[in-house]
Amino acid sequence: MSEVLIVDDEPTICHALQQALTDRGHCVSYVSSVEEASESIAEKMPHAIMLDIRLPGLDGLSFLKTQHKQFEETSVIVMTAFGDLESAIEAFRNGAFEYLTKPFDLATAVNVVERALDQPKVQKVEEDRPTLDSEFRLIGKSPPMQSIFRQIALVADRLVPVLITGESGTGKEMIATAIHQFSDRSEKPFVPISIPALSPALIESELFGYEKGAFTGADVGRIGMLEQAGSGTVFLDEIGDIPLSTQVKLLRVLDTKRLTPVGSNESRSIHCRIVAATNRHLEQLIAEELFREDLYYRFNVFRIDVPPLRKRVEDIPALAEHFLRVVDPMGQHTLLPETIRDLEKRPWHGNVRELKNAVDYATVVARGSAISPYNLPRPLEQADRSGEDLNRSLIAAVEEWIEKQFAQQLDGEETTSLYERFLDICEPILLERTLRESQGNRQETARLLGIHRQTLRAKMKKHRLG
Repeated sequence: MSEVLIVDDEPTICHALQQALTDRGHCVSYVSSVEEASESIAEKMPHAIMLDIRLPGLDGLSFLKTQHKQFEETSVIVMTAFGDLESAIEAFRNGAFEYLTKPFDLATAVNVVERALDQPKVQKVEEDRPTLDSEFRLIGKSPPMQSIFRQIALVADRLVPVLITGESGTGKEMIATAIHQFSDRSEKPFVPISIPALSPALIESELFGYEKGAFTGADVGRIGMLEQAGSGTVFLDEIGDIPLSTQVKLLRVLDTKRLTPVGSNESRSIHCRIVAATNRHLEQLIAEELFREDLYYRFNVFRIDVPPLRKRVEDIPALAEHFLRVVDPMGQHTLLPETIRDLEKRPWHGNVRELKNAVDYATVVARGSAISPYNLPRPLEQADRSGEDLNRSLIAAVEEWIEKQFAQQLDGEETTSLYERFLDICEPILLERTLRESQGNRQETARLLGIHRQTLRAKMKKHRLG
């Protein structure tokens, strides 16, 4: 029977975990502080420890770091409701088996504990390294961002290719930078390379270097960007734009860790780590024979998918406040609650980059200390175009439905008035959506719909709403 110790000051979590793990045949006890945990461990070392970060007295991460030598045969699972990249990095560096962010479901927690019991790890503390310090800090409490923090922490010190995918502006270069800065290469160069910014005719010479006289204008030789990075990290941004002819040579470089400069017959070894990113669907490019499948699998060893900002709305307030502090370090401006609500409703087709620009713009045009929704810029035209495309698709779908209903009436299959049938389907949806938007305020609902309040009352009665 395995012994499991839970260290958490939330009784409900302790009770739930104890019951779930006991049902699986484990012997479970719990304490509310690391001081109590030390006393318990002194009496008997458990096989696994579930350790919360925020605790009364000494915090969980400090306890893990100072007591790691005791846990050489014990797997430690770190838990937190306040996860960020730095805590995930510190947890794994100090030997944590896993990093769980609350709230989590019990089945997931039990699965992690049982994996930890089956695969105990020898704990090891690594040297301190620099923390990520940038105005574009990775910020987010949403589950997708918590997952990304965990992935960065896992892969930072692993010498495997990383592929980062996501829309433009989601922060792919920030993630690549974090992987570099939290790795054992952090003191070495970080070389970002934007593939679209390179001339197709010169991309090979830029990446691999060239010898003197290799082409017109090559009066002196030059080492390529892959060599310039030394033992650091190269970030290849938008790899979907690499020409097919260059893809062949890049694949060989990745396989052999050697490159041949343009105009040379001798290869040279390279020692850099490569992290790649793209906002394109590489699988579709492969189907169109625009991207090599073997190169795709060479990059796609460890993949991090970055969600668009509109799919992690809960991160917008913290991001907006952070960008405000960056552009206004003296704290002269504040974001009104209604401004935050406005930001949360926007589509953000430009993602985090667009949000930062919106906050910067608002601080310029705001006349007072409080930033109102009126100080925000209009959404990007791209969003407007996307909205127009959506409207056209919806209109086309409605037209198709009307055509089918009209044809059925002509065939005698339908006796209901087409107009009334259309209203019976669409009107309740419109009324319910507008009522929800106005939080049940009928006067505001009537105003938004452009109808009289008595008309609204009659329609709600007809459709049995409210």
